[in-house]
Formats: sequence, C-alpha cells, structure tokens
Amino acid sequence: MKISTEIASIARHVGEHKAVELCAKAGFDGWDFSMFQMGLHNWKTNACEDTGHPLRGSQYLKFVRELRKIGEDNGIRCNQSHAPFPVSCPEIWDLLPRAIECTAEAGGEICIIHPDNNKSPEENAEMYFQLLPFAKSCGVKIATENMWNWDDATGYSAPAACSTSESFCAHLDAVNDDYLVACLDLGHAEMQGSGSGAVNMIHALGNKLQALHIHDNDCRFDSHQIPFSMNIDFVAVVKALREIGYSGWFTLEADRYLADYDVSNVLEGVQKLAETAKKLVALYE
Repeated sequence: MKISTEIASIARHVGEHKAVELCAKAGFDGWDFSMFQMGLHNWKTNACEDTGHPLRGSQYLKFVRELRKIGEDNGIRCNQSHAPFPVSCPEIWDLLPRAIECTAEAGGEICIIHPDNNKSPEENAEMYFQLLPFAKSCGVKIATENMWNWDDATGYSAPAACSTSESFCAHLDAVNDDYLVACLDLGHAEMQGSGSGAVNMIHALGNKLQALHIHDNDCRFDSHQIPFSMNIDFVAVVKALREIGYSGWFTLEADRYLADYDVSNVLEGVQKLAETAKKLVALYE
C-alpha cells in the first residue's frame, strides 16, 4: 500500500517544485497534484481569478514536466490530481480538459473532478460524458467525489451530490463506465447531516472505490486535519477498506494541518503527515 499527500498546503509555503521534493524527503511514495491555482474561484462573484500561475499560462505543460522530473529524481511519482472547482462556474468548466491533460503529463492515473453539488446523478452524468472521451485518450480516469452543502438554520451540513451511499452509487451507475470511479472523501462522509458514514460508503462503493481523500474532523465541520487528531474512527475505516480489498493509494488531504507551519519548519509538518499515513498502512496490512 503506497502513500501520498496533496501538495497545495505545502506549496503555500515553498511553491510546488519544493513541495514535491519535500514529499519525498518526508517519506511519501507519491504526490497528489493540486491544480486549484489553474482556476482560483471567487465564491462571492462566482468568477475565476487569473492568479498568473504557470498552470494558467501557455507554458503549463512545461511546468508540469518540471514537477514530474523533480518527483522522479527523488524516487516518487504523481498518483492522482485534483481539478479546479466548482464545476458550476463556466470558466472552471472550460479548464477541466487542461486539468486532465496535466494529470497525464504528471504521470497521474486519476483526476478528481467534483460533481455539481446541486445536480442530479443524470445531470452530472452529462458533464462526465462530455469529459470522458478526452480522459480516455489521455489514459486518465475521472473520479467523482462525495460532496456536502451547509444548512445555516441547523448549523450542520446538508445533502449534496454523492453525499450518501445511494447518491454516490447512482452517480456512478448513471455513467456506467470503467473510466469514472469513486474518490471517497472520508471527512465529508463523516459529517453529520449529509454523510452516510465512511464505513457504509466503502462497502457500498466496493471495487468502484479507487481513490481516497484522507483527513480528520469532529464529524460536524469539514476540518481537513491530520488523521488521529479528531473524531473519525480510522480503525473501523481501514478495516472496511481491507474488507473490500481496496488496492488504491492512501492519499492525505489534510490541507489545513500545515497552516501553523512556516518555511523554516514545514518539512517537519510534512514528516508528521507521512508518519500518520504510514500508521494507516500498518493498520491495513
């Protein structure tokens, strides 16, 4: 079982090039290519901001090749990626083929593309049907992910696309293609008000589950913290993964954990993330 982590939270301190290198130094086997800077969404205006990031410019493939080489030179690889979101923003939608292309160029096998939170399985299927021919030509699978909305009245999350086992399976069945798989976000699954619970969802997804976003929370808020620091029962989660024969990567998305670190000690933080990922693998094996 191999381990990886998203690089966005590391790159905030040291940039993407150094982030890939630090993943290797910390003991990860791979890196999850966060491509949010390709299209940074402004939630107030529902517009996509041009940050001047290389992924947005004409030399985006050159930038990706540099990251891939750094990983390979340090003995690790890109295992998966995360496309910009939300797909309800037209400018983000236009960037999704580029995200798939960059995934392939980086050497990744899966590109996580969120469904539209508020659309039905059939409506979201139309989006994936449009993207799948290009994804197949690139040799990249698309993974849909369990989402959540927020209910201000209750102070808890509310149902969204793929947030329950039934909705998740309905989204996959509506497309029914081996190139559309599931990325289970364990934190989202455990949020009271929307999620079905990670163990339930793991069993429901079975062999369609081919990617993970691993992080911890208090089962109410989407905290994205380091595993074993809050309330999720990872012993039960890993047991369920073993029961279905999960054979994908253990990929962390604890992207808020490094917020209190800085350039001088960020490697220490990444090492702690890697230690936690290895603890999960030990539970599995």
